[in-house]
Amino acid sequence: MSQRRMQGQPMIIMGEDSQRVKDKDAQEYNISAARAVAEAVRSTLGPKGMDKMLVDSMGDVTITNDGVTILTTMDIDNPTAEMIIEVAETQEDEAGDGTTTAVAIAGELLKNAEDLIEQEIHPTAIIKGFHLASEQARAEVDDIAEHVDHDDEERIKKVAETSMTGKGAELEKEVLADLIYRAVQQVTVEADDGSHVVDLENVEIETQTGRSAGESELLQGAVVDKDPVHDDMPTGVEDAKVLLLNDPIEVEEADVDTSVNIENPDQLQQFLDQEEEQLRAKVEAIKATGANVVFCQKGIDDMAQHYLAKEGILAARRVKKSDLGFLQNILDAAIVSDVESATADDLGHGSVARDDEDELFYVEGGDEAHGVTLLLRGSTDHVVDELERGVQDALDVVATTVSDGRVLPGGGAIEVELASRLRDYADSVEGREQLAVEAFADALELVPRVLAENAGLDSIDTLVDLRAAHEGGDPNAGLNVFSGDVVDTFEAGVVEPAHSKEQALSSATEAANLVLKIDDIIAAGDLSTEGDGDEGGAPGGGMGGMGGMGGMGGAM
Repeated sequence: MSQRRMQGQPMIIMGEDSQRVKDKDAQEYNISAARAVAEAVRSTLGPKGMDKMLVDSMGDVTITNDGVTILTTMDIDNPTAEMIIEVAETQEDEAGDGTTTAVAIAGELLKNAEDLIEQEIHPTAIIKGFHLASEQARAEVDDIAEHVDHDDEERIKKVAETSMTGKGAELEKEVLADLIYRAVQQVTVEADDGSHVVDLENVEIETQTGRSAGESELLQGAVVDKDPVHDDMPTGVEDAKVLLLNDPIEVEEADVDTSVNIENPDQLQQFLDQEEEQLRAKVEAIKATGANVVFCQKGIDDMAQHYLAKEGILAARRVKKSDLGFLQNILDAAIVSDVESATADDLGHGSVARDDEDELFYVEGGDEAHGVTLLLRGSTDHVVDELERGVQDALDVVATTVSDGRVLPGGGAIEVELASRLRDYADSVEGREQLAVEAFADALELVPRVLAENAGLDSIDTLVDLRAAHEGGDPNAGLNVFSGDVVDTFEAGVVEPAHSKEQALSSATEAANLVLKIDDIIAAGDLSTEGDGDEGGAPGGGMGGMGGMGGMGGAM
């Protein structure tokens, strides 16, 4: 083929099934995907946020307004959307709460970036401006934050209550905040440098249905939701010597290929006697250690149950692995993998009591044990599941506050104050980055706007009132969504941890910048770019693949 004939012909270098989206189309595709994720959770933000019902492929139902739970449960099949979900997961891991805020800010940053791109501002300038704004915002957070002592009961309880407001835990938030505060205090230790370290490994959450959330309790030690394996066993032991076992007390199974030829009844009896002797030997090994309580992760044979009961040993089987690990901490015991090699040194010491009404074992350790259990109660499984999610978030937030020692005003106050300070800071930024800093400030004001929207208030009027209060010198002015008034949120008891806000700013900015830096999407297969584009798609029907968000419409 001559050179002349090649001119104007595209060189094909990719497989026929591959897809490529370039330049502005790629940026629009990515921004649409990220914004769709943010839209999915923003209606859950704040005390008046709504819940989502999520039904998985097996038909299991989850009802929640927890951002990270919604995003990880939804069947999302879009590479950019999955990058934004990582923001929620990082926020959950690092701060325990604020996932919806982080994702919503990331989505708004990208929306504002899209407007700047339309004005022919290069993504590199936007990325740099966002980075500068994020650094400045985090410095301002530290400046605005107030110090809180690790044992400031009133302020720390308000942090827990703020976290639980709008969630399933809200109705009994005062009771639960008290339990959470006491739980964290019991597992907090002072480091050599005077800082405080909270070990949440020593706090376990156990749930139970059939009673109200107000009847939840904080228990010293562990709770094991099991029954004694035999009716003749004791139901409690005051001076308990506990063996934790990860080995079945059963007849050892022969290899799959093994066959046994029995020719007469005597041989059968001999075979059964041999199995019985094996079980007796295992029970004798337990008795020899001095153990009077056994918590076994595996099974316990009926015959072994009889022998254990005969020896007066309390035993429970099929105990959860997580419970066994918690018991190990509380009782200072070892988890034994071979029952016949167990010794007295492996045993833990404490007390085991039985609550017949709740059908639970209460296990307490010695004087040095720090482990506690939050026993959460609710009327139904769905109620108690959402209660557990709310309490877990509040527990993480309180632990973060105790170790970090800084708190901020809530109700959108911090976002409006940061936006105001960033606009002042933008005047000192040269070049087109200044516009990106101002766009960042605008994005932060999404939080009070959405809080107002979700409470049925006018978001524009609310934002105008908040800005006026902050310009008047009140950095703590936030929205009381119940009255619709602008109030001092510190005085109103709406308090948030500073670390959580810093993490949300950091992860939202980094995710937005990661998306903005992409100018070419090359996919080996279908990019899910066909469909009706109802989710606000890229040109030419791109992002109809938000049908590729696993039918997001169906999950909402």
